[in-house]
Amino acid sequence: MKKAINDHEHLATLQGYYAEHRVLPSYARLMSLLGFASKSAVKKVLERLEGTGMLERTSDGDWAPSERFFDRAIATQPVPAGMPISADSDVHEQITIDRFLIQQPNKTVLIRVKGDSMVDAGIHDGDLAVVERKTEATQGDIVVAVVDDQFTLKTLARDKDGYHLLPANPNYPVIRPNGKLEIFGVLVGLVRKYQ
Repeated sequence: MKKAINDHEHLATLQGYYAEHRVLPSYARLMSLLGFASKSAVKKVLERLEGTGMLERTSDGDWAPSERFFDRAIATQPVPAGMPISADSDVHEQITIDRFLIQQPNKTVLIRVKGDSMVDAGIHDGDLAVVERKTEATQGDIVVAVVDDQFTLKTLARDKDGYHLLPANPNYPVIRPNGKLEIFGVLVGLVRKYQ
């Protein structure tokens, strides 16, 4: 049991190193980071992490992070924005952010939002819009559209005069294309960093 507890700490050390350097450390560096005196002790830790699916071997035999290496704990209870509820810190599941946000990786792009025309929809300047590439959308979808040869992120709407784009900020006008309105993709997620 103690090994499993330590392996959790070892995994956290590897994840921190990988986040900073984008590679896994060498055996010599791992000896220092994990506090081991031998490479064989490091190898045993790596093999146990491989056994739990956190690491894998490349075709060259090098150690590499697996998809599960990027799993993050997510609480099974949502956090209300209203009244507090009792917390149970031991209840959680594992989730990979990429898998959560992106259903079709080959059709998905991240686009940085510029401006505040969609702020009332919760989309802020600097956010990363997760956009699934498609040429068709439904009324009410938030889309990245090409209007008169310019890209914009707005809500797709239609009335008697045809399709148009709605901002989510009263300081901006409704966009009615003079020429063509093309759908580049539909917003399927949003990423915001607070630091």
